[in-house]
Amino acid sequence: MSTLIKDNKLTEDPFTRIGVDDAIPAQGAVLVPLATWQDHREKLLRRGEPVGVWLKSDEHPEIIAGDVNHLQLIALEFPTFRDGRGYSYARLVRERYGFEGELRAVGDVLLEQLHYMGRVGFNAFEVDSEDALAELEIAARDFSVWYQPSADGRASSAQLRTELKRHG
Repeated sequence: MSTLIKDNKLTEDPFTRIGVDDAIPAQGAVLVPLATWQDHREKLLRRGEPVGVWLKSDEHPEIIAGDVNHLQLIALEFPTFRDGRGYSYARLVRERYGFEGELRAVGDVLLEQLHYMGRVGFNAFEVDSEDALAELEIAARDFSVWYQPSADGRASSAQLRTELKRHG
């Protein structure tokens, strides 16, 4: 059973995951695959309930770029820890498409990756762990300075150096 971490806290998942062939319930937050979103977009929006779309790693988020303002959740799947497309997709979803809702990493999500996933815009993670929060805290302490700017808004080492020279 997966544990959901959102905004660095354990949380219950309010979204019901719907398969491609499943009926869409009349009420409640749902997380649907891209194909269901494409086939039932209007019906899902008319429900007036929170909707999330689950993208597989071979489904580029550009497909839903025009709909991000209708979604409360976008889940990006990592089929294996070696498939890094989700990192690039997360930055696109946040920076290019302006998505401000929950961006969730699902699939083969390892605790060692959460720091990097957070840097590119993920704020929620499904992980398999006995003590996910303790492991998340350990991973968060591993880094205090970053070389590259990213979607999380933290200053890079070059930006910090410039700021220190300016005020130092």
